[in-house]
Amino acid sequence: MFVAAMLDAFPQLGERVFADLAKVLPKDAGRPLLAEGSSGAVRCLRFGLEAMAPHGHHHHHGQESHSHPHHHHGRYRDLVARIEAAGLSDGTAAHAGAILRHIAEAEAHIHRVALDDVHFHELADWDSLMDVVAAGSIAAALTGTRWSVSELPRGGGMVRTQHGLLPVPAPATVEILQGFAWRDDGIGGERVTPTGAAILRHLVTGTGKAEGRLEASGTGAGTRDLPGMPNILRVLAFAPASLSHDRVAVLSFDIDDMTGEEIGVAADRLRALDGVRDLAISALIGKKGRPLHGFRLLVAPEALDAVKERCLDETSTIGLRWHFEERDLLERRGETRRDGETAVRVKQVRRPGRVSVKVESDDLASLDGLTERRAVKERLEGSEK
Repeated sequence: MFVAAMLDAFPQLGERVFADLAKVLPKDAGRPLLAEGSSGAVRCLRFGLEAMAPHGHHHHHGQESHSHPHHHHGRYRDLVARIEAAGLSDGTAAHAGAILRHIAEAEAHIHRVALDDVHFHELADWDSLMDVVAAGSIAAALTGTRWSVSELPRGGGMVRTQHGLLPVPAPATVEILQGFAWRDDGIGGERVTPTGAAILRHLVTGTGKAEGRLEASGTGAGTRDLPGMPNILRVLAFAPASLSHDRVAVLSFDIDDMTGEEIGVAADRLRALDGVRDLAISALIGKKGRPLHGFRLLVAPEALDAVKERCLDETSTIGLRWHFEERDLLERRGETRRDGETAVRVKQVRRPGRVSVKVESDDLASLDGLTERRAVKERLEGSEK
């Protein structure tokens, strides 16, 4: 269900995922298939092997005491070796191996065996290895993503395994998802499988709901029909508040032999130059306790040479330091707002989940008294969205 939902939300990842699967699965395992369908009248995708019923996890979602047939078995170290030797896309093997390790550690703890001695029953079918590798490929392609999850459905009843009947959630699922929040929605059966649990444990690093701009959504389905609701997993992908990216030159120098008035004039002239994005002056202490003024300019790269020449002309410095930096900028725009008869320019900045407002202080200069200027500023900036 996870892989189907993610490929529904990010279809551009399909080529990478299917290429990785072709490298790791044996020829006789069947062909990976992503099929469109519906669950409870809701459109969805299902992911599985063409040779068997497509599903999103290694456990079929049948009745409450459905069985888990396994036709062949694999040891943890053998599956890890297979993944590492497959020549998968960058990062896929590391993520898939980490997901697999969560399951192995749970099995080792439950059965009191060494990690390398874990004999997988839960990952015995090729479609289960397919889920792990596909999830690893997706995680690698989305490096840097922050993942969160809602409360998990607990389910209920019994599940038949190689070790006999076990309560739901299965022991491995419970072991893997320690610390996650669960809910009881009254619908029985195995709702979260060990493979799904391992994917969650690997991806989800924090709590709290995602915020930002909704950019994509996807729906993956299992094969079991749930009473009164679709059997789906939905993915929502959010982007942070809009960021722009650019490159600036950082130009700096120190002054210890100019008066305050001279520094003020030089700063005004440098700020007015084309290509100067910002100029800040800081008070410093030099050798022998000598007071210094440090200049720091952000300059458009194409204007750097001209600005350097003017710095040497407008100030007494005998040297310059400069380097390039990358920066991200929040989306911003200006507008004019009115407070009674007073028109004031404000700058709006789009932040995650809100828009902040800052008044242009020069437009408050015509108002009489500090109290009035502060009151107008508070009223206009207090209208944040």
